[in-house]
Amino acid sequence: MAPPATAVQGRAAFTHPNFVYYEVARFFIVVALEMQSVAVGWQVFSITHRALDLGLVGLAQFLPGFFLFLASGAAADRYERRKLLSICYAGFALCSLLLLILALRQTHTVGPIYAVLVLLGVVRSLSGPVSRALLPHTVPLEHFTNAVAWHSTIYQGATILGPAVGGVMYAAFRSADAVYAAALTASMLALSLTLRLRFREVKREREATNLRSTLAGFRYVWTQKLLLALISLDMFAVLLGGAVALLPVYASDILKTGPWGLGLLRSAPGVGAAVMAAYVAHRPLRARAGIAMMWGVAGFGIFTILFGISRNLTFSLVCLVLLGASDMISVIIRGTLIQIATPDAMRGRVNAVDMLFIGVSNELGQFESGLTAHWFGTVPSVVLGGVGTLVVIGLWAWIFPSLRKADRLHAVAASSMDHALDPGALGT
Repeated sequence: MAPPATAVQGRAAFTHPNFVYYEVARFFIVVALEMQSVAVGWQVFSITHRALDLGLVGLAQFLPGFFLFLASGAAADRYERRKLLSICYAGFALCSLLLLILALRQTHTVGPIYAVLVLLGVVRSLSGPVSRALLPHTVPLEHFTNAVAWHSTIYQGATILGPAVGGVMYAAFRSADAVYAAALTASMLALSLTLRLRFREVKREREATNLRSTLAGFRYVWTQKLLLALISLDMFAVLLGGAVALLPVYASDILKTGPWGLGLLRSAPGVGAAVMAAYVAHRPLRARAGIAMMWGVAGFGIFTILFGISRNLTFSLVCLVLLGASDMISVIIRGTLIQIATPDAMRGRVNAVDMLFIGVSNELGQFESGLTAHWFGTVPSVVLGGVGTLVVIGLWAWIFPSLRKADRLHAVAASSMDHALDPGALGT
């Protein structure tokens, strides 16, 4: 018996070999980075026992992207993206190798670890815009929304597996070296799969490399007020609600589980996000996208607060699962709009702007959480962050009325594209 039509449509992206190679490679690289992140967090906290140092882990990875994102976006629009992505995956492998060497030498200071994390931040500053700009080339336009949903599902699957494996390996071997060795292996597998991609990128006219062309991504986002609202809302929500950065403190001092518990806690948001992404792949968001985004961010804030006050491992895991599911709604909406509504010649620069916002929310959010935990304590830091997320939703609903009114994703994207093609829209 043939599978139902809806089931076939739900897996449409997987009928394209380039999408499969691209996503499997990305799965391996995310698994590598996530298991490595667990090991780094536990290793740093075991050396210093200070929440502030966990915040510095995020800052070390954020600063390179902050200073390099304009150059990264311009490079993604100027050079062959498949080659650039291969270079990035080789760079991730190098970072894992350096962390492995430090672990084998049993370093007792965090300075060398931070140095490798800065290098990791440099690689990520380029890999983000390049990888995301490549995605639209792996499937036809009619299958792109399905590809975005599966793209998010696979990413979340990797964020589930990576931390869990990293935590278990750290606990089993009582050191970080095995985790870093596994991350190195996964990075090399990702590189080998990326080299198998076979498609011709659309030939892009090379613009003159100057400040005006480099800042075109900013101008585009600024003219698209709904896009600006979506990106900035997600940035401030995650920036304030950055409970993930403090999970080593919860695992060690509050829930008292050890590294295996840290792996479970790190994996839990990915479980919820993966379930939500798979659901959206089969049941796409067809209407009231703006309201759905706002409810998703509200859920993120509420479950951050509940996690912050929890003292029970099971309840904490449930909160993190629901937190991840809520966040995935905004990820899919934002990801679909950015890719469909952006001309290919500018995708690298626009994605670089979005990656800067994501870096602010994730890595800088880790620093903010570590700093506020250092000042006020771990639990107050998490709870205040969740409350701040709810306040931001109210402000954005007032400042950006278009966010409340946004309806169907493809209709909104088509409207944005028409505006982008207007020569006066970007001041060119």
